[in-house]
Amino acid sequence: MPDPRLDRLADVLVNYSTGVRKGDLVRVMGPVVGRPLLAAIYRAVIRAGGNPFLMVTLDECQETKLIEGSDEQLLYVNPIELATVDAIDVSISLWGQDNTKSLTQIPAARQGLVGQARRPMMVKFFQRAADKSLRWCGTQFPCHAAAQDAEMSLAQYEDFVFRAGLLHYDDPAAAWRRVSERQQRLTDYLQGKKEIRFVTPQGTDIKLAVAGRRWINCDGHENFPDGEVFTGPIEDAVEGTICYSFPAVHGGRECDGIRLTFRGGKVVDATASKGEDFLIAMLDQDPGARVLGEIAIGTNYSVERYTKNTLFDEKIGGTFHAAVGSSYPETGGKNESGLHWDMVCDLRHGGQIFVDGQLISENGRFLDPAWPRPEAAAT
Repeated sequence: MPDPRLDRLADVLVNYSTGVRKGDLVRVMGPVVGRPLLAAIYRAVIRAGGNPFLMVTLDECQETKLIEGSDEQLLYVNPIELATVDAIDVSISLWGQDNTKSLTQIPAARQGLVGQARRPMMVKFFQRAADKSLRWCGTQFPCHAAAQDAEMSLAQYEDFVFRAGLLHYDDPAAAWRRVSERQQRLTDYLQGKKEIRFVTPQGTDIKLAVAGRRWINCDGHENFPDGEVFTGPIEDAVEGTICYSFPAVHGGRECDGIRLTFRGGKVVDATASKGEDFLIAMLDQDPGARVLGEIAIGTNYSVERYTKNTLFDEKIGGTFHAAVGSSYPETGGKNESGLHWDMVCDLRHGGQIFVDGQLISENGRFLDPAWPRPEAAAT
């Protein structure tokens, strides 16, 4: 019997996150393993008056393409997929796999070619999201593979996922609106500032120019669960070094001990204790891949532990993440790339955030009590 919490999650995704309206064409996309949640979302879209369009993906098909496809096939831009991004009003995506390591042995160069093929879709998707003609949200289906990565049982992982989404509250949407209010105060403060700097005792010291860029309050409308504020830094004005705290996973491949040094906005030195060759191959896939496309502060204090899943890890309250590759146009960011790779740095052990020289956060906690804090959704 399906977990009844899936119906609650589907309701939040359809009626709060994406606000499905009568007549909307809604793409509901996800893997076979997510069938119970796909069905619940489809049902919720019908009840909201929308027109659901179901796309089910198979991990083994992606693996076959990467192993057996020619370079020409890997670089092929599917016109149907491109047209779909133009046609839909709403996109709701699920993530989940039977085996999160299934692509580990695929050469990095081949994965880079697929990234290039997806670039036109990413550009169009981000542009439509920026001009508000497309509403979208993505979420994780709690499956065995993700639970194994997080070193939890499936039952423990389900509880983790639903709690991170504030689904343990009687009215999850109201809880997210309370989170949104606190995050908006932080966003309003950051708006108009010129520089943000992150420092940790573990070796991170990075300055980013953000003048004229827009800060975005992420409150459950695009990622679910959510909990971050972000912007696109000025492309040629990022200086310093980031020592990422956790392994970063991309395309099923894991890199650890990542250290990136930026000069004039570009990565000029990249090292990793694990997966360094893959890291460098991803950074070399196109001219925009070595540019920082996003800087964000994690504000979801219901997420406390690393799980090898970027959706949750980048939201950990008391962290920041800096993504190499494409920018989100709604921030004013201009960088384009087939890559967008979020990597997370922990601030909870001596880390500091400075904005225009003023200390605003220490040890992963904001100094202003009106900004995001643990259990803020309850008040």
